[in-house]
Amino acid sequence: MNFTGTVLLIDDEAHIRKYVGLILRQLGATKLLEAGNGEEGVAAYKRENPDLVLLDVNMPIMDGIETLKKLREIDPECIVVMLTSLANRQTIDTAIELGAANYIRKDTPKEEIAKALAETIDACFEPN
Repeated sequence: MNFTGTVLLIDDEAHIRKYVGLILRQLGATKLLEAGNGEEGVAAYKRENPDLVLLDVNMPIMDGIETLKKLREIDPECIVVMLTSLANRQTIDTAIELGAANYIRKDTPKEEIAKALAETIDACFEPN
């Protein structure tokens, strides 16, 4: 797989952004944008119009669910994958109802994160 789209990583933990960024680069992503909270993420989305967003659930200033709502208001077709260290059923259901393409736990092994991202990208983007 070689996904060359622009990806926006929204997470308040810099090490998670770096870790997930490395996985995305292995999948072919060449342009990675970062935001440390939902407010910054929404501004970056408006400015850059990325192809894919990876969004943390628990963040200060604006949490992931609120950020997802705002992103979907801006672009109802935006493709968002939720990332979290907490996986309670209600949060997952809410994210999926709001249009999240997938939901990945941060403590998932690297190979499984890569597989889940690759499958989501394949499902959401038509081959060139």
